[in-house]
Amino acid sequence: MSSSPKEYGYVAYIDEAGDPGLKRVRPMDENGASEWLVVSAVVMKSIREPHVVDWVQSIISDLGIRQRQDLHYRTLSPKRKLSAGTQIAGLPVRGFAICSNKKNMRGYYNPRAAKISSQQWFYNWCTRLLLERVTAFCEARTIADYGERKSIKLEFSERGGHRYSQTAAYQWYLRHQQQGGQLFLTKREPVTALLNWDLMEAFPHEQRAGLQLADFVASAFYQAIDCLGPGVWDMGPAQALRPIMAKEHGTQRDFGVALFPTPPSKAKLTPEQRRIFEHYGYEFVRW
Repeated sequence: MSSSPKEYGYVAYIDEAGDPGLKRVRPMDENGASEWLVVSAVVMKSIREPHVVDWVQSIISDLGIRQRQDLHYRTLSPKRKLSAGTQIAGLPVRGFAICSNKKNMRGYYNPRAAKISSQQWFYNWCTRLLLERVTAFCEARTIADYGERKSIKLEFSERGGHRYSQTAAYQWYLRHQQQGGQLFLTKREPVTALLNWDLMEAFPHEQRAGLQLADFVASAFYQAIDCLGPGVWDMGPAQALRPIMAKEHGTQRDFGVALFPTPPSKAKLTPEQRRIFEHYGYEFVRW
């Protein structure tokens, strides 16, 4: 990476849980892709960046883990997940979770999102939803924090099949649309002035402690909503993260924790799936 720490004011570590497949989707298709895709970010001021390794190592030590040096949600016991979530909730960071229920997207193709040559337009689309909120959060703070606008460094967790250069190109495409007044969705817009092509990079999960925090957030929310999947349903770790999930206008609903599609009724969630969203301020019409 060519940039120096002075060139950015914030760091956003980004990871996901579930998969972006849309051709076949559970529970409608027995052997389909996951019902959910969760894309998460853990955001902090750049001055915190040197401390992230120590934070994660302290959590690993407190959990009594001896077999590995990295924090990986899926390898933890339920008790350790809850403990780790409670410890992460005490860190000077903010969390974001975009939770996309894919049932209504089954077989869907978005020609606008696919204008950038990419095999991963749906992942890129969800990342856009995430960055709308991350950049709004940093934009609201940057003058108070620094007296000027400061950029955000983005670090993605490498996953097989993803090309993060395409994700960066998609964000660049949105910037040109925005500058030309041609952005299709304008309810929220990413603050592209805070994003810099040279401050986007992908790393293996085990190499970046910040990505391990983002993995925890994504996986905790995935486990709290994937009630119909093959795994064990558990809301505890996602509930424990409440102190760090970002707020806008005093609420975490549709900001730190965002449910798609909108309105929430379109998702046709079960009562169990609704519970974690209700915990974060969502209200569902009950017939």
